[in-house]
Amino acid sequence: MRFCSLLPVVALLFALAGCGDSPPQPTPALDPAAAKGQQVFKQSCGACHALSPDTIVVGPSLAGVATRASARAPDLDARQYLELSILKPDATIVQGYSDVMPRNFGKKLTGEELDTLVAFLLTLE
Repeated sequence: MRFCSLLPVVALLFALAGCGDSPPQPTPALDPAAAKGQQVFKQSCGACHALSPDTIVVGPSLAGVATRASARAPDLDARQYLELSILKPDATIVQGYSDVMPRNFGKKLTGEELDTLVAFLLTLE
């Protein structure tokens, strides 16, 4: 008799367990090159570019930049476009933004830093 009286309570608990938001999915870990590039981004780019969508600091948000980069210049792949945007920013000015990005990143960043920065940016889909 006691077991039967607990059935509605158990059923209710199972029903409630299925309600609500699902737990947040863990952020995938970056590979070592992209993780180094994330640090380069924070040091060299983060003052002017946000990583959250629709957030403008000085330059455009870089959320989703890997996807946009692959479509911005038909003769360049995403990696080439990002490298060109960093090294020669006046060649790829995004419409609606001023030509204010520094042109010294070719001298400021080492080849490894540039490679890791681009690797990080390519994770921003």
